[in-house]
Amino acid sequence: MITELGHFALLLALGVALIQTVVPLVGAARGWHSWMAVAEPAATVQFVLIAASFGALTWAFVTSDFSLAVVTANSHSMKPMIYKITGTWGNHEGSMLLWVLIVALFGAMAAWFGGQLPASLRARVLSVQAAIGVAFLLFILLTSNPFARLAVPPFDGQDLNPLLQDPGLAFHPPFLYLGYVGLSMAFSFAVAALIEGRVDAAWGRWVRPWTLAAWVFLTIGIALGSWWAYYELGWGGFWFWDPVENASFMPWLLAAALLHSAIVVEKREALKSWTILLAILAFGFSLIGTFIVRSGLLTSVHAFANDPDRGVFILAIMAFFMGGALVLFALRAGAMEAKGVFGVVSRESALVVNNLLLAVSCFVVFVGTMWPLVAEMFFDRKLTVGPPFFDAAFTPFMVALGLVLPIGSALPWKRGGIGRSTTPLKLAFALAVAIGGLVWAVQTGNSLIGPIGMFLAAWLLMGTAIDLAQRTGRGALRERLGRLARLPRADWGKAVAHAGLGITMLGIAGLTAYTVEDIRVAQVDEPFTVGDYDMTLREVNDIEGPNYVATRAIIDVARDGEFIATLAPERRFYPVAQMPTTEAAIHQNLARDLYLVIGDPQVGGGWAVRTYIKAMTNWIWIGCALMALGGTLSLTDRRFRVAAGARKAKAVPAE
Repeated sequence: MITELGHFALLLALGVALIQTVVPLVGAARGWHSWMAVAEPAATVQFVLIAASFGALTWAFVTSDFSLAVVTANSHSMKPMIYKITGTWGNHEGSMLLWVLIVALFGAMAAWFGGQLPASLRARVLSVQAAIGVAFLLFILLTSNPFARLAVPPFDGQDLNPLLQDPGLAFHPPFLYLGYVGLSMAFSFAVAALIEGRVDAAWGRWVRPWTLAAWVFLTIGIALGSWWAYYELGWGGFWFWDPVENASFMPWLLAAALLHSAIVVEKREALKSWTILLAILAFGFSLIGTFIVRSGLLTSVHAFANDPDRGVFILAIMAFFMGGALVLFALRAGAMEAKGVFGVVSRESALVVNNLLLAVSCFVVFVGTMWPLVAEMFFDRKLTVGPPFFDAAFTPFMVALGLVLPIGSALPWKRGGIGRSTTPLKLAFALAVAIGGLVWAVQTGNSLIGPIGMFLAAWLLMGTAIDLAQRTGRGALRERLGRLARLPRADWGKAVAHAGLGITMLGIAGLTAYTVEDIRVAQVDEPFTVGDYDMTLREVNDIEGPNYVATRAIIDVARDGEFIATLAPERRFYPVAQMPTTEAAIHQNLARDLYLVIGDPQVGGGWAVRTYIKAMTNWIWIGCALMALGGTLSLTDRRFRVAAGARKAKAVPAE
């Protein structure tokens, strides 16, 4: 009964979304306030209906209702409760329902908190957002119905993919979708502004919080996925340039560019066309990511579905929204004339450079991701584009970005002098070069990644600190500290986020340059040495978990004769899914990770053991957490909560 109600609620939500798409849009065009007012209650009702539908599906997973095909294919009665719940979105159908739930949530939030928006703009934003909901509700109901019944329900299910039965993957998809789908609000604002023919400073102020929230969620989602890949897959890496990894990374890069571009619109009413285009492309790449994950076109360990028909449907959605928005963008070019002018040496120019670096780096990732498909379709060649290409093609742009950020923050708006503006940074640059040189001097035979990464990290961190110090002006230390504490939260957010980027670069450089790897056959009670550490395999036992069996090794670790830890790596096997997994044992601190993986028993006795000593790994996720914290701090700034300037005189709409 509950599942039927969930299905019915989804059908009703489609009807409400259609009304929300058409009625407010017509009302805004005709100036009918009563029609425009339909958007807000419709957005709320649509969200409540989809939330009820999602709750019904969750209930089916919790109660192991194997009359539903999706529950049978992705659950099992013996599965731990947390993974029964997360199994709701650990599959194609459920994840798409979560996707459209978040679309409706953002639309409802725009209705609830958009009181400062002009009525016509609010109505158009909610209509465009509802149109996205209509497209994906149709996709779900026509190709991916989570409430499809089985004629003969089985006694038990086929279990969830064991790789997804992990806390990291339990929370990774919701955060990622909040980021993916959050960019739909920036898209809706962009299209609504194009329809209305007005892009001004107030528009830039309204679109920034939505983009910032999406960027924060994407940062958290990508970091959780990276962390999961590091400890769960057993290969010891945090990023493999997998197509699905790239699918989330490309919108993140464009969202970062959009954030910086919207600042220029808000402060100087410049870069309007560029900002609108970035808003369209950022959501467009979210749709491309959805297509990659669900079409089966590109192979990935993270892919949800392998169905060309679904891929064609998503491709049609992408063509409709992207094509329509870009045509509208071309038609409305005259309405986006920049009012603010700026010199070559100015903060605006630095932000343009920043955006170009982010956009081009996104294009590099896109080419590397799609090139195997292009080569097979047009040249009949099977190619693999792996980490060597991405490392060589992508890294220079990130190095340039790291160099530009502190300089851009130091430059004034409109125009300035490069020498005078960057004088306070000269000491920071000299110290950063010294740190990079010191690292280069002490290492022997290692790559340049280590010294360059240390230099960039020091440059970004010291540049951020100097930027904050410059904002406090002159005077006694106590007065300057008081002014520092009273800085707007957006300024603190920017500083924390930029520092987080520097710390992430530090972690990536350390992990890439200074990892020690050892693969050997270990005998029980026979010590072996890796780097500065002595390992001893004490025993290997078979154990039984709630829904798996495992082989667990017990390995003692010591350094210079002093005991450090006992680690217990496992090899698990899930009988229902007939799938093995690797559970690495990791001893962590801020300097390094000891990473142990147990392999197969060997014919001559002993066990295969892989050992990694990974320098500075945890700084990667500390940096990601700081970037997300910086974005959150900016979101709490009063200037974002109160739409200051939202009631400026309206500009004359373009014909």
